[in-house]
Amino acid sequence: DVLLSRPEKRNAIDQEVIAGLQTAFEKLGEDDEVRAITLLGEGDVFCAGMDLEMMYEAAQSDEETVGGELHEMFNTIEETPKPVVVGIKRAGIAGGFELTLPADFRVMGEDAKYGAIEVNLGLFPSGGSTQRLPRLVGLAAAKEIVLMGDYVEAEKAHRMGLVNEVCDDDEVDKRAREMADELTTKAPLGVEKAIEALNHAGDVPLEDGLRIEQYLSKDLYDSPDAQEGFA
Repeated sequence: DVLLSRPEKRNAIDQEVIAGLQTAFEKLGEDDEVRAITLLGEGDVFCAGMDLEMMYEAAQSDEETVGGELHEMFNTIEETPKPVVVGIKRAGIAGGFELTLPADFRVMGEDAKYGAIEVNLGLFPSGGSTQRLPRLVGLAAAKEIVLMGDYVEAEKAHRMGLVNEVCDDDEVDKRAREMADELTTKAPLGVEKAIEALNHAGDVPLEDGLRIEQYLSKDLYDSPDAQEGFA
């Protein structure tokens, strides 16, 4: 597990959390023994958003360090060659909502408060929501989530494809781990290349995407994974 470990602050994201997640996903992505990763929150909630004290200090500074480091960390999660399963129990709000978007799978608690609420605070979600959400749920649904600033109910999030599964909040971490365990039974090289191909799907024209797919798949048929799979 990769754990957000600030339960006394409802796992709010500060600079230490950003740096810790960056390091963790870099190391796990390079570890051949790791086949799947869970991202969970220690304690009762997943993540209540950005740390307000950090945001206030960042607003008073001329430097843009926090925003740059946050985007880099989100990109690292998204580009990790191992499947990432995030468990959203009771709260995934604002920055906590955006933290879930780079993951490959999202398991949501049925009573969780989940959404991009920044427009209610005079802001807008600038940690990737305006770019990642349309790729996940389409532009119309993304605009509804971002511009209305409401929490997205679990069943609605599931229907629109924003989350993969809904369960009792007390079962979220367990279910996320079960999903990760199931992913570890798949051929690792095939999973890695499939993630890379899928991550290009929203970025390039279809013909370019098909060429990327063919390029990534060409060496798999002679790999030990494929030889074992077809045996």
